[in-house]
Amino acid sequence: MKTLLVNITIALCFVFGLHTTSVFSQVDSQEIDSLVMRAMEKFTVAGVAVAVVKDGKVIHEKGYGIQSIATNKKVTEHTNFGIASNSKAFTTATLAILVEDGKLSWTDKVIDYIPEFKMHDDYVTQHFNIQDLLTHRSGLSLGIGDLMFFPDGSDFTMEDIIYGFRYFKPVSAFRTKFDYDNLLYLVAGEIIARVSGVSWEQFIKERIFEPLSMDRSFASITYITDTSTLASPHINKGTTLSLTEAERWDPKNLNGAAGGIYSNVNDLTQWMLVQLNKGKYGPRLENALFTEASQREMWKIHTTTNASKNPRYQSHFAGYGLGWFLNDAKGTMVVSHTGGLMGMLSKTLLVPDLNLGIVVLTNTYIDGGGVFSAVTQTLLDKYLELDDFDWVTYFSEQIKGNSSDADKVVAAVWETINQADASSLILTDYAGVYEDPWFGKVEITIKDHSLWFTSLRSPKIAGKMHYYKANTFVAQWANDALIDADAFVMFQLDEEGKAQGMTMKGISPAIDFSYDFQDLNLKRVQD
Repeated sequence: MKTLLVNITIALCFVFGLHTTSVFSQVDSQEIDSLVMRAMEKFTVAGVAVAVVKDGKVIHEKGYGIQSIATNKKVTEHTNFGIASNSKAFTTATLAILVEDGKLSWTDKVIDYIPEFKMHDDYVTQHFNIQDLLTHRSGLSLGIGDLMFFPDGSDFTMEDIIYGFRYFKPVSAFRTKFDYDNLLYLVAGEIIARVSGVSWEQFIKERIFEPLSMDRSFASITYITDTSTLASPHINKGTTLSLTEAERWDPKNLNGAAGGIYSNVNDLTQWMLVQLNKGKYGPRLENALFTEASQREMWKIHTTTNASKNPRYQSHFAGYGLGWFLNDAKGTMVVSHTGGLMGMLSKTLLVPDLNLGIVVLTNTYIDGGGVFSAVTQTLLDKYLELDDFDWVTYFSEQIKGNSSDADKVVAAVWETINQADASSLILTDYAGVYEDPWFGKVEITIKDHSLWFTSLRSPKIAGKMHYYKANTFVAQWANDALIDADAFVMFQLDEEGKAQGMTMKGISPAIDFSYDFQDLNLKRVQD
């Protein structure tokens, strides 16, 4: 799902504006209704919720569609969705509060709070600071180690996460390149717990949700006891919707600092307003969640990325702050983030100079990403007083094209499998137990004359293996929630033809980057 979000963001860089009729800078609820309904007609989604704040006021908050195809209950402004990586900004705000409390400094070393934290390189270990946890500049590869918590259901703990970093090999020099990371946000959540004496979840509740009266928001889905206003996650295949399981992580094992929050557009208006009010809140802005200085730090580019090439926006810079993507459009700064869980896709977009905030929550993968992109981009254009551009159609065609291209790649692999001759294979040469230093043990067994792959620590990663060619098989995962995640398994053989190790990589170009099979290096440890 996160791969989809990255692809949509990249796509914006190459679209040229279509100039037709002029529009006005103020948007009313009726226009937003019309936009959302058109998007929902073009995309296949169960439910959507949208809120817009402008000039210190909530001008729109509304739900559309249904919470679940099983109940047909309507989405409202109080319906809770998983906001996924939009939680990262809550984590950085929490750290800002601790900085202002005098409990830590942004540039404090991670090992000052977590002495057992160790990177592959000793220099990096000694110099890795709190901001390095938040800015995706570690030198590690995209999504490395995410298999420890994605998909959900594994038995990895924070201790395992922290210990695993010593085995992650860098792909770029420290602090030189942007590569999105989730695990380091979990480490940030652990620092919050150790410094404050309460869990990340409890701190978020007491120091952010309660002051902002975000009374229906939760730092973990496991805390939701009344599910009557909880959106269910869906998957769309073409125009067909199906339910999928909600991803759940036990806060006792792993904190939610990278993406655990469930919220609704009614509560998130308060979150957007406190951001646009430079940390202040209350009827007369008499209270402060954090200072303007802290906000400047969070909205300062710490890691650069490529600016948009789209002449429509005349952009000159882009980068990542602390929990926020930052760029300019028509001379004004845009602050945003997306979020993706299985069946839960969202986007928050703020334009401080226009005192504008937009949030879109959806409960469908894949088309939910098209909806949040089309809605936020269209509203941004209207407030920037740009001429009309049909973002709904554009993103619809983009998603269909990407899906078609990915399907062709996967189909070609299965055509090869169907034609492969596996009659000479000696399956016992491959069967055994293999181990990766951070992911743990994987067992290859023989079931019904075929190899079977089982992760001993992440049980959803299990399935039948099909012979492809040479020493390569394809693992077809049995759990339907692992969408587009089937993987090549490449065995290394000794001189007798017996497997001694294996590496992996995803098949589909649409695979979520959190399925980081390519980072595994599994060695045989037992026959």
